[in-house]
Amino acid sequence: MAHANDISVAALFPGKAVLVINNGAPRTLSVGQATPEGVRLISADSSSAVIEFQGKRQTLVPGGSGRFGGGGGDSSASSSGRVVLSPDARGHFMALGQINGGTVQFLVDTGATSIALPSADARRLGINYLSGQRGYTETANGKATAYKINLDSVKVGDITLYSVEAVVLEGDGLKIALLGMSFLNRTEMRRDGQTLTLTKRF
Repeated sequence: MAHANDISVAALFPGKAVLVINNGAPRTLSVGQATPEGVRLISADSSSAVIEFQGKRQTLVPGGSGRFGGGGGDSSASSSGRVVLSPDARGHFMALGQINGGTVQFLVDTGATSIALPSADARRLGINYLSGQRGYTETANGKATAYKINLDSVKVGDITLYSVEAVVLEGDGLKIALLGMSFLNRTEMRRDGQTLTLTKRF
């Protein structure tokens, strides 16, 4: 049986909604359509969407998420505004997130002043970074051209932030997107044993 334990709304249109299920790729549904997991869009307008899964209905707003199933747990529609990350084998905290609705893999880096994106990721996400403020930065591979921009939205777990500063690095000096302090400063970070919990500050 397919599970859809975490469902969030990335964007809304009259009669349509862009849903993200279990942090997967965004999917656009029209009213009446259902995903392979069985998540059905009941209604949608410019402010909210009503979804149905396993006989339960929830009203979601952009940036909020609903949790279904998972051993009869809480099925409230409120967003917790938090994400719990576990380290990989090298002790790095990785997070699958979204920039402007497109999926991206982040490495949490408290030493980075802002979110940093490889130019290849920026192009894949449709970001016109060449219109940003041009400068230079030092990388492990030497000096790289960098463009300072503002991202419309950045989502990690249940945390969605808007108008987040970022830099895009040209070339191959940066291999993975860095979740830097322009995002992290707007959260409360707490280490608890092996896990890192980020909680959105309101």
